[in-house]
Amino acid sequence: MTTSAIDALLTDLDLPATDAHALPASPLRFPDGAAYRVEIPSVEGPRCLETVLAEARRYEVPVTRVSQGTGVGLLTDAEISEMVAMAAAAGVELCLFARPSAGWDTSAMAVAPAGGGLAACVRGADQLAAAVDEIRRAAELGVRSVLIADLGLLSVFGQLRAAGELPAQMQAKVSVMLSVANPATARVIAGLGADTINLPTDLSIAQIGAIRAAVPTTLDVYVEAPDNLGGFVRHYEQPRLVRVAAPVYLKFGLRNAPDIYPSGSHLEATAVALSAERVRRARLGLDLLRRAGVDADCSVAGADGLALPVPAT
Repeated sequence: MTTSAIDALLTDLDLPATDAHALPASPLRFPDGAAYRVEIPSVEGPRCLETVLAEARRYEVPVTRVSQGTGVGLLTDAEISEMVAMAAAAGVELCLFARPSAGWDTSAMAVAPAGGGLAACVRGADQLAAAVDEIRRAAELGVRSVLIADLGLLSVFGQLRAAGELPAQMQAKVSVMLSVANPATARVIAGLGADTINLPTDLSIAQIGAIRAAVPTTLDVYVEAPDNLGGFVRHYEQPRLVRVAAPVYLKFGLRNAPDIYPSGSHLEATAVALSAERVRRARLGLDLLRRAGVDADCSVAGADGLALPVPAT
């Protein structure tokens, strides 16, 4: 079959036939009209969140979302409630991971040379039930954004939300570990209920542009990735990224930093220090955008469309 014939097949499915090599500007925006937002990942507990909010004020970084990787199950009710209260007061979305996964239980395949793709998956019906329990517990404590790394769990989340078993305003953020590397996969993920999709850290701007052409869903892109996700420092790609991928979260991970998952009080000092540096990195990224003459709007705290937590009354 000729290349043109294959292109026609994909076009008939309303999918891009090539990556967006011309880097077209996205006409899409967040509900507040902004093209991009700032996310600080790996905010592992109350002290980390407290530090991120303080550093955001000091560096004048408009953080609108923080995400966590250790998981709902390794935070106490009091810790989650404290994070909910702080994030709500600051107008910042708080996203907690529904974490039960093959890589954290007794799976041998997840640690085998060719089995890494299984690590983030929910393994078995019991683990699926545990992941749903984490999502429901987070919702009951006021969290309105959860991080999901499994296709089936995402589907269950979407069905539960549609049935009213979860708050209607609760959002699903798809983890970078659930690899959405092409436009067709992005469309499937969006159709299952994803509100925001974290793309693989190594996609080119043209590849990201093709995904943007396929779905209107918010995209999350690591501007700086942790070492275990490639360790890429892509700050200078931000101007094109904002233009092509909007609406997009610029996600500031940290290269040359230890993997602290699962975190806890034994690693709190390190986790807090890493959180502070991620905010400083975000300041550097925003300064670069200013120097590049990017005039697109950036969302601020409390912006429309954020899945803000709801403190208990």
